[in-house]
Amino acid sequence: MSYPKIHFIALLAALLLSALAPAVRAEVKVGQPFPDLAAYSLEGTLPERAGRVVLIDFWATWCGPCKTSFPYYAALQTELAPRGFTIVAVSVDQKAAPYDAFVKRLAPTFPTVRDGAQKLVAEARPPGMPTCYLLDRRGVLRLVHTGFHGEADAQLLRAEILKLLDEKP
Repeated sequence: MSYPKIHFIALLAALLLSALAPAVRAEVKVGQPFPDLAAYSLEGTLPERAGRVVLIDFWATWCGPCKTSFPYYAALQTELAPRGFTIVAVSVDQKAAPYDAFVKRLAPTFPTVRDGAQKLVAEARPPGMPTCYLLDRRGVLRLVHTGFHGEADAQLLRAEILKLLDEKP
């Protein structure tokens, strides 16, 4: 059976395009190690995370619930840092100016960095803004929480953080 030349060329082109297309990475799943933040050229200073329970919060300056979450996260950081807890807030804003203005206005008491190149956000693929990833002391993802609705979410996260802080390393 012979195929018209046009079909062969179309098939060859489709195969070449699929081979050249970047692989789509799956989002990080509960039970998997979270990607090493230092590998993503994030703008800002990353805190020490080894052996600590870490909440990585993806947020954006245009996100209302993100603004609401910052005071609650500051309280969690203040209360639980002495027990081995750290927050890293990762902005997904591509432009520096809105990020800088937001950080200056809210003056968070926990580290914030910006993923302007969108490399980490492409790897983690948060389903919405804000989304936080809670990691145990070994860097394994234990909880993904999307959205922020005030005190109820703060209490839920606090309870999960306390469970991880109480686990034996």
